[in-house]
Amino acid sequence: MKTTRLGCISSTGIITTLLAVLLIGGIAYARGGVLFNPGELNAQAGGRSVGGVASHAETGGRCSACHVPFWEVGGMDDRCLVCHVEIEQSADDFHRVMLAQSQSHQCYNCHTEHRGAQASLTVLDLQRFPHQAVGYSLQAHVTSGAGAAFTCFDCHGGTFGSFNQANCTACHHQINPAFMDAHLADFGDGCLACHDGIDTYGKIFDHNSLAFPLQGEHANAACSGCHAGAVSLAELRQAPHECSACHLEDDAHAGNFGQDCGTCHTPDGWEGAAFDHSLAAFPLTGAHATAACEDCHQGGVFQGTPQDCFSCHAADDAHDGRFGQDCAACHTPDGWEGAVFDHTLAAFQLTGAHATVACEDCHQGGVFQGIPQDCAACHAEPDYHAGQFGIDCAACHDTAAWMPALFDRPHTFPFDHGENGRSECRVCHPDSVASYTCYTCHEHSPADIEQEHREEGISNFSDCTRCHPTGQEEEGGDGGGDGD
Repeated sequence: MKTTRLGCISSTGIITTLLAVLLIGGIAYARGGVLFNPGELNAQAGGRSVGGVASHAETGGRCSACHVPFWEVGGMDDRCLVCHVEIEQSADDFHRVMLAQSQSHQCYNCHTEHRGAQASLTVLDLQRFPHQAVGYSLQAHVTSGAGAAFTCFDCHGGTFGSFNQANCTACHHQINPAFMDAHLADFGDGCLACHDGIDTYGKIFDHNSLAFPLQGEHANAACSGCHAGAVSLAELRQAPHECSACHLEDDAHAGNFGQDCGTCHTPDGWEGAAFDHSLAAFPLTGAHATAACEDCHQGGVFQGTPQDCFSCHAADDAHDGRFGQDCAACHTPDGWEGAVFDHTLAAFQLTGAHATVACEDCHQGGVFQGIPQDCAACHAEPDYHAGQFGIDCAACHDTAAWMPALFDRPHTFPFDHGENGRSECRVCHPDSVASYTCYTCHEHSPADIEQEHREEGISNFSDCTRCHPTGQEEEGGDGGGDGD
């Protein structure tokens, strides 16, 4: 007999396989599908008939009642809900969540069959229930305070569809009674309004991780001091950060400094305030920076304090009011010493050499008003003048220096006599303006001059300008022959 082959598969192999499948299918059909049945179905009757049966065992072993063939769309959960329609219609949180997670949480995870006629049909596996889907994670509730593993019944009692928050307080009161009493008094018993089971804010709440860290005296304050009446996270977050929101009635300044307490104070306490005076209209510089606040703000008065020097320093006025009350015209906040008076504001301007003169040279004895402004009051006439020019020094001199002086009065002898242009007074008047000599420039021998003049009958030869009024030899002079 010749065997026909289709590639590597022979016709004999195909026939043998079909016969085996038919044999197994026939046996399975004849025995009601028991060949694929891993065990007996549950025979415990429920309180009422569901889908025409009181228990799964009454389905008569009909697998299709629960199992979906591979060629059909759907799953076992769909077959469950055909009979258990009340589960889909229930508002029960437990089953609602499980149905929403049906891709990974099928009914048979808790309701397992084929374990015997009298076996329990419900076996809860807490690890499979996504508790966070109901808004509360069990991450922080793995074990109780005693170290035992939590069960559903520890928190829910016998009803999984609801939760009594009194169970939270009862359990945690056993762990820390004092804390719970204070916590309940401050925030009430609505635990779920703030707590999510995953310790979002840490097992020990750290306020310093928030925008308002608790420092100084704030670290010892009770929560209710700032969060009075708050019973939810939203209300806790609404607590104001401004100092005045809590401390307005503690304001010893009666509102004179506004409500920004942090400008001067720190959380360490009211004492030791440090006001930044540079923010005020009167910055503290020099010696003012070390003055005590009460020196200027007597009686606790801060607003309206006068800013002129004299209001505080009238008693320190060494001038007895002679310079008025504008101390800053000469003094600075660095101290009374080192005053610099702007003499350009006075009637007597300091120019030339006067600009470097010490104040006391003119203002002797601390007298500043009524000082004479004429030169002779400070500068006595020198012997050189021999009383010839009076006290009007400025007629010849200026403030730059005494020399060179500019004599601008009638003078019988020309100033430009000689080869050097305008000559200084001391060229002709070396000792005093009361006398003169020509020998400073004319280096004659006095003996020769005497002999020459006597030969010409001139006896008054010491008075040169009598015969030489312009410095030149004159014609027709009387010669002074009759003089002695």
